[in-house]
Amino acid sequence: MPLNSIPIRPTDLTILEPIIGKDRIHRMLATASEVTAAMSGRSIINVNSTAKGGGVAEMLHWLLRYIRGTGIDVSWYVMDGTPEFFALTKRIHNMLHDNKGDGLALTAADVDTFREVSLRNAIELRAVVKPGDVVVLHDPQTAGIAPVMKELGAIVIWRCHVGTERDSELRRAAWDFVRPNLENVDGFVFTRKSLVPDWVDQERLVLIPPSIDPFSTKNRPMTHERARAILQNVGIVQGGVNGAVPEFTLADGSTGRVNRMADIVRTGPAPSPDMKFAVQVSRWDRLKDMQGVMEAFAEQVDGDRESRLVLAGPVVTGVADDPEGGEVLTECVEAWRELPHFERHRIQLVCIPMTDIDENAAIVNALQTQATVVIQKSLEEGFGLTVTEAMWKGKPVVASAVGGIQDQIVHGESGLLVNDPRDAKEFGSAVQSVLDDGKFARELGANAAQRVTEKFLGDRHLLQYAELIIKLI
Repeated sequence: MPLNSIPIRPTDLTILEPIIGKDRIHRMLATASEVTAAMSGRSIINVNSTAKGGGVAEMLHWLLRYIRGTGIDVSWYVMDGTPEFFALTKRIHNMLHDNKGDGLALTAADVDTFREVSLRNAIELRAVVKPGDVVVLHDPQTAGIAPVMKELGAIVIWRCHVGTERDSELRRAAWDFVRPNLENVDGFVFTRKSLVPDWVDQERLVLIPPSIDPFSTKNRPMTHERARAILQNVGIVQGGVNGAVPEFTLADGSTGRVNRMADIVRTGPAPSPDMKFAVQVSRWDRLKDMQGVMEAFAEQVDGDRESRLVLAGPVVTGVADDPEGGEVLTECVEAWRELPHFERHRIQLVCIPMTDIDENAAIVNALQTQATVVIQKSLEEGFGLTVTEAMWKGKPVVASAVGGIQDQIVHGESGLLVNDPRDAKEFGSAVQSVLDDGKFARELGANAAQRVTEKFLGDRHLLQYAELIIKLI
């Protein structure tokens, strides 16, 4: 199969002005003019491994719309890979997080698989890349494309969204596998300094934390009535809501409707929408520790009170570059079945449909809007987009003090950080404190929304990329 070209609909930057103010808008527009002048007929080409189902794809959908809205020529391609290739890159992903994943070592045969798929995609990409174009490659899956793009005369930026702060044999082995492809790239972009391997040339390194778009389907304001209608329609909560229909607002301001139902594992009927809900939305990935969230909630969060846990992830067939999703979901279901009956009744596992990415985003929006507390108990996390999404909605967040999450949340002020993500008691205590104290929860949520406005919206993200591109050209 050929590279898949993803359509990009232009979006005017000035729609952000009511949120970020005139000064920030003027700076963005001035910088966009500088980039346009510097580009002088060049194009920006982004490549990653999936168009849906992960944070990278989600960010590209809206970031590239804003860039296209300035008149800059930007495009996005999703690479084609074999099952063997994606099993290999998932292994690399796990190892970069000091996780043994499938337990297999990296071999000479893996080098051949990686090179073969990378070369096939690079040859396809040569048809659209000109000398002097800027090629932005995202994450280890794309690293093998870099040498061919450099030979072609492109300016190559490799953007890494993943990794752990811990040094280990697994991490070093994964970097040794990827590194030969990246020796000559023009720029490296990482989320935070502690995730950067020591071989990366500091002169070519830029740190750019991710961000969210307040106008995306997932982040547009949603009333509790509309959120309840959506969750009732997909089967997560029971009952109708005063005639409200499961509609949502798309990024362009038009109206969509949630028609598909979620796949749900639970005991008994759906809970009342008036319950207190703890929610974690993540991929079915061992590093997100969905099973650990479930078991800690069952053991440590008071079952006599009216609280429920929703663990939600994508339908596992909808994420092409993550072959472990089905295994992780199966493990979670099996662990759920081992819980006492009463605890099973308090916890539901939800697979959100992926056929329509806007419908999927609306369901996530509804879950975060309805949540009393949002959880992200990741074992490793370069940056927690779901953390920032929930903070933007004014929700208290309980998250692990790992990776970029430490930069997102100020503990006790804009959320709660759990020092050891494997400490069920510490995690349960933090969740319970938010469920029990509405005033504290509201204060955390208000501070969280303000922090996102100041630090984690798209204008800062786009400006940092613009400065890097101007420098490299």
